[in-house]
Amino acid sequence: MITHREAGPIATPVRSASGGPTQTMSDISRGTRGPAPAPGPEMHDLLVELFPIDRSLTGEGVRQTLARLGELIPLRVHEIPTGTRVGDWEVPREWVIRDAYVEGPDGRRIADFRRNNLHLVGYSTPVDAWMTLDELQPHLHSLEDQPDAIPYVTSFYKERWGFCLAHRDRMHLKQGTYRVVVDSELVDGSLTYADLVIPGRSREEVLLSTYVCHPSMANNELSGPVVTTFLARWLMERPRRYTYRIVFVPETIGAVAYLDRHLDELRRNVVAGYVVTCVGDERTYSFLPSRRGDTLADRAALNVLHHAHPGFERYTFLDRGSDERQYCSPGADLPVASVMRSKYREYPEYHTSLDDPSFVTPAGLHGAYAVLRDVLDLLERNGRYRAVYVGEPQLGKRGLYPQLSVKGSAEAVHDMMNLLAYADGELDLIGISDVIGVPARELVPIAERLREAGVLDLRDGG
Repeated sequence: MITHREAGPIATPVRSASGGPTQTMSDISRGTRGPAPAPGPEMHDLLVELFPIDRSLTGEGVRQTLARLGELIPLRVHEIPTGTRVGDWEVPREWVIRDAYVEGPDGRRIADFRRNNLHLVGYSTPVDAWMTLDELQPHLHSLEDQPDAIPYVTSFYKERWGFCLAHRDRMHLKQGTYRVVVDSELVDGSLTYADLVIPGRSREEVLLSTYVCHPSMANNELSGPVVTTFLARWLMERPRRYTYRIVFVPETIGAVAYLDRHLDELRRNVVAGYVVTCVGDERTYSFLPSRRGDTLADRAALNVLHHAHPGFERYTFLDRGSDERQYCSPGADLPVASVMRSKYREYPEYHTSLDDPSFVTPAGLHGAYAVLRDVLDLLERNGRYRAVYVGEPQLGKRGLYPQLSVKGSAEAVHDMMNLLAYADGELDLIGISDVIGVPARELVPIAERLREAGVLDLRDGG
């Protein structure tokens, strides 16, 4: 099944994570001024709207989520039938859940799927039984070190049932008879994913991948699809050197399935990519590299982070845990990294009911959006420049150097002269930035002025 929807235009947001005005490198190159409205509140509103939907590995929750995002960007939605082999995996049966609860001896429900969908272990099989507390306990999950949090637990590939509750509530359970109901079924259905290809001047692609399979997870789940959707809308409104492939999949098996269906074109075309996840809180920025660690994706992200957020947390590929595992696997070896706020597994709210819309903020979402937008801007503007003349060109006659030589006058063009000194056609703009210690975004307009003055050639890019 494939569906298409057209998305309407929106303003390009250009505010920084701190709330102050910034410009994208494309703004600087065009000479524009002033920030556009920040999309943080709009992204947060969308996240709150999507939060109650019961998503899982398969099923209507995923389709509902993609349908809503498809109202904003023209997604193509695909279904892969149950039992289909994808890589070393097999598409599982589709989980249909109607109701689930545990009723205590006093008639009160100690766990209720309709009250909070985290109360039920994901993919729980049907049960309708009465049992003692001792019989029930092996099917209960809680976190002793987070007594007020409901944990997120799943069992996708082994049939079982279970319930999750706050440990504080679990400790107050009384002996007696409990009614346990899980009204669910596993049926032949399909795995649902969606993508969008935004064409550019080049067939070379930048991949943005995010996942849509967690219920009631604001940072670990919904921040990624929301920020990715708004990045896609921004990309559709600007001139593009690269083609952009935007992918929404169930985590792990969805990425495996996408590779299974698209590996040849991905290996042929993708020059950089990012998994977009955990991009909604305000605590920090985090970076997880590709398996190789030195790809264009790594270099562009690190350049932006080093200069804009020097206190960011830097991880290694050994700390991986999301779909970079699939995209960077030896059989694919794609140049895919991750730019995040608080990294998955590293914040206490992770995979619990505490990861709710109050943990994710408009400012947090917009900060990540702005960083990723600047990374994509840098990819677009990066290139290898070569000095035209042997020796320094005469910049004064071109209006690029002070005509009166006094103490300190050379400092005004220090960055320009350093850029020229390293414009050997081998280093790209990111490489020159890394050598001379000036943000690549600040070198973009300098390089363009030198190019327009006829003293630099652009060997590739731009």
